[in-house]
Order: sequence, then C-alpha cells, then structure tokens
Amino acid sequence: MSRPSPRGDVTAALAADREAALTVVPVSRETLARLDRFVGTLLAWQQRINLIAPATIRAVWTRHVADSLQLLPLAPSARVWLDLGSGAGFPGLALACALAETPGARVHLVESTGKKAAFLREAIRLTGAPAIVHQARIEQMGTKLDGKIEIVTARALAPLTELLALAAPWMKRGAQALFPKGQDVGAELTEASKYWNIEAVLVPSKTDPQARIVSVGQAERRNSE
Repeated sequence: MSRPSPRGDVTAALAADREAALTVVPVSRETLARLDRFVGTLLAWQQRINLIAPATIRAVWTRHVADSLQLLPLAPSARVWLDLGSGAGFPGLALACALAETPGARVHLVESTGKKAAFLREAIRLTGAPAIVHQARIEQMGTKLDGKIEIVTARALAPLTELLALAAPWMKRGAQALFPKGQDVGAELTEASKYWNIEAVLVPSKTDPQARIVSVGQAERRNSE
C-alpha cells in the first residue's frame, strides 16, 4: 500500500483545520471565499518569503485566521481599523475580508518590509478586501491617515508597553485598541502600568485557553518622576 504524500498530508490537515476554525468563528459564504483566496495566496508566497512560522502552516486557519476574526465581535460597530505591523495580514487583512460587505469599512495595514507589503497588496487585489497598505514605519504614520480611526490592533508585534506608545497618536483621538496576547499578558500589563495609566479589559481568547485579548479603552503616559 502506498503511503500518503507529504503534500496530501498537508492538504488534509489544512482542510480539517479550516473546518475547526469555522466552528469557532462562523462566517458567510462570501467571506469564506475571500478567506480561501487569502490563505491560498499566503501559502503560495510562503514558499518564497517567510510570512508565518513554518510550524503553524498546517494550523493557519485556527492559529491565524480564527485568532484574528475573534476581534470583530469586540468592536461590532467599528468600520475603520488600523493594523500595525501587518506582516502576513493578521489580524488586519483577515478582518478586511470579513468586513468587505460592510458599508464604509476600511482597514489600514501598516507594514515597513517591502516584500511583505507586496504580498499584502496582491492578497488585497485577489480578495477584493477593503484594505489599504501603507509601506512605512509605524512611527512615521502618527500624523497621517485622514479620517477617524476607530480601532487600533497589532498581533505578535511588540510588548504591551511599546504597543501603547505606537498606538498613542490614534488613541489620543479616541481610538480603542485590541491587542491579542499570549500567556505572559499579566506580566506585560504589570510592566506597562509602570509607564501608562491604562483602562483595559482582558478578554479570553477563543483559540487559545492561555491567551487573552487586551481591550484598551484609554491609556495615558504617566509623568516621570
């Protein structure tokens, strides 16, 4: 009896993982079609540039797609999102795929690396997601982006203390922040509270029992003594 090929094993694993993800974050048929194109583009580009950790490829749907889409119910009325350090498009481009049928929805993706920005533009073209790529350093974007940003997010980018500093220009104008974090979130909050007065809520993750989403309503830098 012939053994299944490695490619076949990966395909089967991806199919099973896709189904598992859709039980966590059900989506419309139209959104699923866009997500399929997004993931297909991601896996094709992954063979040329490192977009996600190779060990997570078989679990791309649960580890990355569902982990991103679980942010939507935390800001159900938000239309304009800003994703800092978008990289492979998580959570920003996944969110844009889900928001494509929402009037006025727009997701701004900030990514400084040229190859990753090129990937994001191609994925947007193929999915038709309402997203815009800004190839720039995050620090250069604080005085840009016309219009009101409602939600700022970032995933696997930096410790919470640094994220608050990066998001500060938009939070000062009324934006809220959603930062997915792993099991060290408590330590990160403790460290961040040394430098910031934070109004935050920890929301349990639907994809990782040890992870939390830090929902920040307000953050003001403490006066240095």
